[in-house]
Amino acid sequence: MFYPNFAGGGAESVGLWILEALKNQYDVTLLTLFPLDFQQINSAYGTQLSPQNVAVKSMFPRAAQKSLQFLIANNSGVKKWVNHSFIGWFKAQTQDDDLVVSAYNAADLGKRGIQYIHWINVFDKDDRFYKNISHFSDDRMKGNISISNSYVVADSVRDEYGIESTVIYPPVVLEVQNIPWELKENAFICSGRLTVAKQPHKAIQILKKIREKGHDVQLYLTGGGGGLYGWKYVRFLKKMVAENSDWVTLYQNLPYPDYVKVLAKCRYGIHYKKEPFGISIAEMVKAGAIPFVRSVGGQVEIVGPENRDLFFDSEEEAVEKILFVLEHPEKQQQLRQTLEERQSIFSTEHFTKEIGEFVNHELQLSQSGTSEP
Repeated sequence: MFYPNFAGGGAESVGLWILEALKNQYDVTLLTLFPLDFQQINSAYGTQLSPQNVAVKSMFPRAAQKSLQFLIANNSGVKKWVNHSFIGWFKAQTQDDDLVVSAYNAADLGKRGIQYIHWINVFDKDDRFYKNISHFSDDRMKGNISISNSYVVADSVRDEYGIESTVIYPPVVLEVQNIPWELKENAFICSGRLTVAKQPHKAIQILKKIREKGHDVQLYLTGGGGGLYGWKYVRFLKKMVAENSDWVTLYQNLPYPDYVKVLAKCRYGIHYKKEPFGISIAEMVKAGAIPFVRSVGGQVEIVGPENRDLFFDSEEEAVEKILFVLEHPEKQQQLRQTLEERQSIFSTEHFTKEIGEFVNHELQLSQSGTSEP
């Protein structure tokens, strides 16, 4: 399995749970940049991986991890060089394997394999200088069997690469306390990276208008920073939080169990960015929160297209939709019921079953000499 850098997030969860799905049936080897701490990973993602059921080959020693990860996070040239060096190394290491799988987007794996796509143009749009390092072939990449994390991404894969893909939603590892609705706080959670792209400051702006309408709501912001080039935005966000500290709390780089505790006590969620999927939104749904999200993107598939009362296109519409739900308890009850029905779609059990069947099917085809899925 191909997964360069385990640095946190929804894609990492997918990679680990693919290993979990395959570890008992196959001899599985993970190729990655740095050695893994299975104990730490299992604690954070609910997996039960070990050197006994997953072999790991790392391109660099642990001693190089801290400095290289810093450079990867903060220098795009270094990131591209490392990525394509890793792709070339992966190809050389996997010539004799029965099947190669990328858990980290579309890539030239050296031969036909399976690729799980979180978003398009991750490696293939890099400059020819970098692609020459890995001898990257777009045609080989397009020849892989593809899985997409949402129908929105599947449409983009079709438009960009001219290939079809099967949708298998990422797993939501979350196990939350079943706190009764009446005991939850009248609070919103906004979770994700603290970056300009995610726009968590929009949640403050929207909910400030809700408070001006007489609703005493609280907001919990959770997430990690955006690297060296994201410090200006984090400073701006912290200033905004300080100005509204009587109702906004920022939890930066929370351990996952502590994040779950914050999420479990919130009645509502809010997320401004249009997402290819949106794992934090799926976590809100699984935790029993009512999430307000943009009307275009993978998050619509999570919340369910029938829940139109939760979708907005602008800050003004978000305020309007939130006010309506807050002021109509019967609407809250209806939304909670429809959202509860969607929780099982994103379970780890559902994910591992679908991945296992997909890989088994592909292996049978390759062993029979069939070239089409």
